[in-house]
Amino acid sequence: MRVQFSNSYIELAQGDITRQQVDAIVNAANSALAGGGGVDGAIHDAAGPSLMQETRRRFPNGCPTGSAVPTSAGKLSAKFVFHAVGPVWRGGQKGEPELLASAYRRCLELAVENQCRSVAFPAISTGVYGYPRDLAAETAIEAIREFFAKLPPSHGGLEVRVVLFDAGSFGAWARVLERLVAPGSHAAAR
Repeated sequence: MRVQFSNSYIELAQGDITRQQVDAIVNAANSALAGGGGVDGAIHDAAGPSLMQETRRRFPNGCPTGSAVPTSAGKLSAKFVFHAVGPVWRGGQKGEPELLASAYRRCLELAVENQCRSVAFPAISTGVYGYPRDLAAETAIEAIREFFAKLPPSHGGLEVRVVLFDAGSFGAWARVLERLVAPGSHAAAR
């Protein structure tokens, strides 16, 4: 599923984020940037040991929740990995939506700062951090749309691909995106 917002796109795909042909891949990292399981482990495995070496060297104090930091991409086909730290779900009353939106926004800012035209995101915080998939999709897609709206027309746009590991996650994100392209919205499905 691909939806256009102005001169930018959000695309949903089911598959392996490490195999995406994009300028930057977003890693769902922990705040210590210490590697881990799930998406984090898969990205580190595919990129090779240089990714962890660079992360430790450049960011010895880690990264705060709601932010992201860039590194090169090691053996991945992307140019960059943006290590984004999403919140642990604690019922939604501890600032989780704001922190999740902030992590997505920071990755998009890094994309612009590094002249990236395409970025692949996982569903940040929806794995072991327990963020409900539908709520995460709503927060993330709205943050991406708001960012697109602030891009100057001269920018040329961004392609954001959300790569979802399983059919359940893909369905949750697709339902949210379909609501946004209903009649009266400012988006067009492709």
